[in-house]
Amino acid sequence: MAIEVRIPTILRTYTGGEKAVNADGANLHALIDALDASHPGIKGRLLEDNGDLRRFVNIYINDEDVRFIGSLDAELSDGDQVVILPAVAGGAR
Repeated sequence: MAIEVRIPTILRTYTGGEKAVNADGANLHALIDALDASHPGIKGRLLEDNGDLRRFVNIYINDEDVRFIGSLDAELSDGDQVVILPAVAGGAR
């Protein structure tokens, strides 16, 4: 099963600078495990120590926010696209 994972600039040090990588998994949790096996350390940037998705990391499966479709248990299918987006905050008054 081939699933394209779009990697934000801040995490590309884990993927050798690649903007997108392929991984597989029946659900998001399995996909993150597979990503970490190929790109060690990336899982720690996505998940808290207790295994929950980090609060300021947004992940989308085919443009759907995973928090509304099962979070880490969200199912994946061949050809899906996963996008990882860090939350952005700040600015000037």
